[in-house]
Amino acid sequence: MVRERLISLDVFRGLTILLMTIVNNPGDWGNVYPPLLHAHWNGCTPTDLVFPFFVFIMGVAVPLAMPDKVYDDTTFNKILIRSLRMLCLGIFFNFFGKIELFGLDGIPLLIARLAVTIAVGCALMGSFSTKLKNIFAFGILALYLILAYGGFENYQDVRLPGVLQRIAVVYFVVSLLYLKTSRKTQLITGIVLLFGYWAVMTLIPVPGFGEANLERGTNLAAWVDSVLLKGHMYHETKTWDPEGILSTIPSIVNGIIGLFIGQILLLGATKINKAQRMGMIGVGLIFFGLMWDLVFPINKSIWTSSYVLYTTGLATVCLTALYYIIDIAEYKKGFKLFVIWGVNPMIVFFASQIIPQALTMIRFQNPHNPEEQTNLLNYLYNFGIAPFFSNPMTASLAGALTYVAIWTFILWNFYRNKLIFKV
Repeated sequence: MVRERLISLDVFRGLTILLMTIVNNPGDWGNVYPPLLHAHWNGCTPTDLVFPFFVFIMGVAVPLAMPDKVYDDTTFNKILIRSLRMLCLGIFFNFFGKIELFGLDGIPLLIARLAVTIAVGCALMGSFSTKLKNIFAFGILALYLILAYGGFENYQDVRLPGVLQRIAVVYFVVSLLYLKTSRKTQLITGIVLLFGYWAVMTLIPVPGFGEANLERGTNLAAWVDSVLLKGHMYHETKTWDPEGILSTIPSIVNGIIGLFIGQILLLGATKINKAQRMGMIGVGLIFFGLMWDLVFPINKSIWTSSYVLYTTGLATVCLTALYYIIDIAEYKKGFKLFVIWGVNPMIVFFASQIIPQALTMIRFQNPHNPEEQTNLLNYLYNFGIAPFFSNPMTASLAGALTYVAIWTFILWNFYRNKLIFKV
């Protein structure tokens, strides 16, 4: 079967990665428009849609990339290594700011960290033989674990979970489900995971806290993180992680639902029939997600089952609309920007985590206030962008959009030269 390349899926991926770049890089974290922030706890803002949309899109892409469903040792190894490479890239973001070499400090240390970054990026995104990919992926993962658990002071509290790490786990599970099981089994697996997670979170007492609850830091998912990830969790929480172990389980269903949509797109039915099916599924998922929200609140931080249904429903509706406009009506004008962003998401994801950290390491005396030190990131924003806006929130958004404009130029050059970075 010939692989089907969907422009609408590339556009959807591009829209999602562009939104991610905006919400992750405001000019001033103290002044951000509310829709560009995560919900404090229960609820769902546009920002809370970015991560689950990524997982859904990845699920859709799995059957489109492997339409023949051929499973053998070679295929398994490709899936495993791709998962490990994503996992290692995600963990590296957390190591970057802790790297110390030969007692270096300041700019020399930054140069050393960037050199390590380039080496790791090439090892994990470069095109090598299967053997070398295996060596690099397993070797880098082993090094992370040695540094994190080997008694090295610099890395004793380095965070291990993260966004790309969760995507890696979901990709591995969903790919094997697709290749080894029927759609009926995939459906049953998704239902069991969602209801099982709901039961575990609402019925099992939390050791040290008492009755089951869904509150910040005292729920069962937080307790599991505190036991299995002690010392290696999100720095702002310390006692639990928003991409922790237990809450990764329901996120697999985001991938499974994406898998279903991807398989619908491979059917021999007409495009309009596919769009109708997808649209009905999307609306149904939103409805059931909102209904479940009444007893199991929509919550990104613990990735509740209602959050899974609601966000995958919205993702399905968005993809359906794009599929109708681009692949059925064949109206493609105005979407080139998002295609450019959509075909190279990994390099944006990787570099966007490193660049802000690097810019904050470049420190110097503030020429506008000699009594204080500043860093390059703050300086560029405070004196190059903020003075042009009276509303601090608008200025903060302008900072994010400036960063997007820079990345658009970079990605346009990659696209023009047919440079695509993959794991």
